[in-house]
Amino acid sequence: MASLAFTQALEATAHDVEAMLDRLLPRAQGAEARVMEAMRYGALGGGKRFRAFLAVQSSRLFALDGERALRVAAAIECVHAYSLVHDDLPCMDDDDMRRGKPSTHKAFDEATAVLAGDALLTLAFEILSDPETHEDSRVRADLVLGLAKAAGARGMVGGQMIDIASEGEEIGIGPLTRLHQLKTGALIAYACEAGAILGHASLSARQALHAYAHDLGLAYQIADDLLDEKGDEAALGKTPGKDKSQGKATFLTILGAERAEAQAQLLADQAAQHLEMFDGKADLLREAASFVINRRA
Repeated sequence: MASLAFTQALEATAHDVEAMLDRLLPRAQGAEARVMEAMRYGALGGGKRFRAFLAVQSSRLFALDGERALRVAAAIECVHAYSLVHDDLPCMDDDDMRRGKPSTHKAFDEATAVLAGDALLTLAFEILSDPETHEDSRVRADLVLGLAKAAGARGMVGGQMIDIASEGEEIGIGPLTRLHQLKTGALIAYACEAGAILGHASLSARQALHAYAHDLGLAYQIADDLLDEKGDEAALGKTPGKDKSQGKATFLTILGAERAEAQAQLLADQAAQHLEMFDGKADLLREAASFVINRRA
């Protein structure tokens, strides 16, 4: 069970990032109002904001807090929201529910959902490249470059392509691990490293956070596979059992439930160990590793 301090920090980040997103997302106006409404629908009002939490907590390792970290966290959430809007489309995972409400393409229409996802993705780079995020243009460029890599063909998009191509195919643990390192892990890794970029961190600090994120991302995905098989729709806020119905290989189908749970625990423990150099400053990030494998939604 998560500690009170962790729960409060996660909830506080969600509240603060929600407020930042509300400020940064365009208000519906003019002939393009419908796509702006869809952007806000897809990005606001739901989710644990776990990636945002990682960005904020990694920033605090380097004595950074407040506006800068929240702007970066909001950019990450824009990319995450875009990926969910597109992932739910009939041509992708075809899911009618997301975060306990109709998916964006159901609330609006498919074309508007595509455009809203596109606009959320580009808004993320607008946020990061704005001098309000950081006065140092090199820091802004590094933030943009890192997110572009995490979101593109060698990151989330590449992982999604592998996921689509592997439907109904038998794939081994190696290819499955790479799939999820790209599709899920790349944005989690960026969230963990973004604070280091903001804080002009040393190479060793950035490497430690990258190693932490690598193990955390895989633990997160294994837990996600277990939830997809065993989870409740009301708690998940989306339709469970989609991977199985679509013939997708998962860590659960390859390892079995017992081995999958043991592997998730091992990865969570390893993730926490990578944070030794940060001492007590990383306690909430250590707890995040335990949180991902024990969550119920």
